[in-house]
Order: sequence, then structure tokens, then C-alpha cells
Amino acid sequence: MSEHGWGPRSLDDDALARRRPASPEVPVAPGMVLEDVTTGWVGAVVSLETIGGMRVLGLEDRRGRVKAFPLGPGFLLEGESVVVVEPRRAPAARKPSRTRSGSVAVEGLRASTAKASRVWVEGYHDAELVAKVWGHDLAVEGIVVEPLHGIDDLPAAVREFGPGPGRRLGILVDHLVAGSKESRIAAETMRLPGAAGNVLVLGHPYVDIWQAVKPRTLGVDAWPVVPRGTDWKTGTAAALGWPHRTPGDLGRAWQHILSRVDSYADLEPSLLGRVEELIDFLTAPGA
Repeated sequence: MSEHGWGPRSLDDDALARRRPASPEVPVAPGMVLEDVTTGWVGAVVSLETIGGMRVLGLEDRRGRVKAFPLGPGFLLEGESVVVVEPRRAPAARKPSRTRSGSVAVEGLRASTAKASRVWVEGYHDAELVAKVWGHDLAVEGIVVEPLHGIDDLPAAVREFGPGPGRRLGILVDHLVAGSKESRIAAETMRLPGAAGNVLVLGHPYVDIWQAVKPRTLGVDAWPVVPRGTDWKTGTAAALGWPHRTPGDLGRAWQHILSRVDSYADLEPSLLGRVEELIDFLTAPGA
């Protein structure tokens, strides 16, 4: 087994796995993306309330529609079956605590009703990183983060969203550098009717969001240089000695990286500034 615990499974591993609960309990959190296994509804948690004596979640999909589901079993989180339970109660602090983003935490947070405005990011990894570091801030403001799965169709997605006053979009793009494909798509997007003043496209210089995590967080001096023509995530995992042959390997590699991120201090300034600017744009007076 490798030092990261991702080696081949043994018979003992399989026996241990069978003894584990099939569906672990996961405390609900604002912005958590869940799938209801019965209906297939996928949405971010925007509310938790008591209705008719039952604790009920509100899940908002990417079109802004909200459906209510009973708190408990019957959900998938990142493809895994879970039982969603009450949020953990943090002990009272003697002085204001700080969030992972460095802002002052709002005690006894109840997520604000989700606004029409959104933060769009390129993929699930981007969304998970933003949610981990800025999730508290976004919940206070009622802003939902949604993954786009790439930006090749960004102009069409923005047209469908229909930005306007009170319905803004803040879009975070990977590898947004002069002369890149991404820069051309961003420019085309900003020429759309209604985009001016209601859409903000910002980016970081990295090929992938993984690179926005400081290498020292993982105990390395620098991210590996991946040869042109090689998938960046695959090449990076291989260079670091991690399993890398399947999508599951890369997913576990990302979860390992994400687990090392504790706060904004573990991220590169070029990402921090862009995310903070997007949040300011979406929460400015009159937005």
C-alpha cells in the first residue's frame, strides 16, 4: 500500500468494508449538493426547517427550482449513499470565530434564502474547493455555487440563465490568460445582451484548480511539470506517485488534496483575490 493508503485491496479490506455501515451519517450544511435517490432531484441545500413536526430540507437545482425532502436517508453525496442528519452544533465561543476564508463567522447561521444570482465554476473540484473555504460566507449571502463541467458552451449557458438586475452571474474560469481559448470564450460571453454590469468573468492562471492549492500544503516544493499532450490531472498524480489510471483514482487524489486545505492560507493569492471579487460583485448594494 502506498503512503497515501490507496494500494490494492486485500481480502481483509473487503471483509472490513462489509462490516461498515452502508450509509454513513453526514451533518447537513448550506450549499451541500445532494441527490434524492427516489426522484433523481439534484440540488444545493438552501434551507432546513420544521414542517408538520418533520425536519425538511430545501434543495435548489441549477434552474432555481426548490423542492423539499425529509431529513434522513435516501440521498447521494458525491455519488455515495448517505443519511443526512442535523448540523453539528458548534460550542459557544468567547470571541468571534473566523471562517476558513478569514471572515468573521456568523454564530447560529441559518442559510439565507437563495438569491437568483449564482457563482459558476468549471467543475465539481472547483465547486468543492470554493464551498470548503467560502461556504459560510456564501450561505450568509444566499449565494449558490454551481459547476459548469467546462466552459465551451458558456455563452449559451449565460443566454439561458438570462442575467439582469438582481440576477447576476459571477464566473470563475481556469487558465484565463491572454490569447487562450478561455479568454476568447470570456470575451464572447461579455458581449451578450444583458451581460454588461450583470456578469463578471474572472479567472486564475492555472491549468486546473488543483494548482491553486499551495504545493507546500501537500509537502512538495512545486507542482509537477506535465508534458504537453498528457492529461494534467493524470500526469500530476503519476508524478506524485499516486494511483492515476481511473477516474476513481483521480477523484481520490483530489479528495486527498482537498483534505489538506484548512483555510485561505493554503491557497494561492491569485485564486483568493478572484473569488473574493466575485462574491463582492454578487453581494454589492443593488445586486
